[in-house]
Amino acid sequence: MYLTINRFRVKPGQEDAFEAMWVSRDSHLKSVEGFVSFHLMKGEEKDGHRLYLSHTLWRDRAAFEGWTKSEAFRQAHKGAKSSGEMYDGPPELEVFETISGTMATNSCLCIRSSKSSSFRSQRPGDYPEFCALAW
Repeated sequence: MYLTINRFRVKPGQEDAFEAMWVSRDSHLKSVEGFVSFHLMKGEEKDGHRLYLSHTLWRDRAAFEGWTKSEAFRQAHKGAKSSGEMYDGPPELEVFETISGTMATNSCLCIRSSKSSSFRSQRPGDYPEFCALAW
């Protein structure tokens, strides 16, 4: 797994506009090969800004890099510069590769592979090349 995090320092009073922008935008991520999950996280207000993190999990580094060179990426980020007044400085990108991991019991993490355009996993052992399961 490959995790990308963007840190956004949002100016006081701009939180609602920032959140509305993210909730209403079409990220185009669901159509990207190797995309696993996305979360926008809201942190505490301190040092004159509120910290937000965009947390995107990818199958691997190649999937993330493919995303950054795709038309989907360009579409998702069009108009991003126009929202610059919300921020206390530019976003900061951080990237991480998985060393070790674990999952909660009864959870399933399924990743679409280029070998199949769609699939369903309903029990442990289904599509082992695509799913990490803990039951």
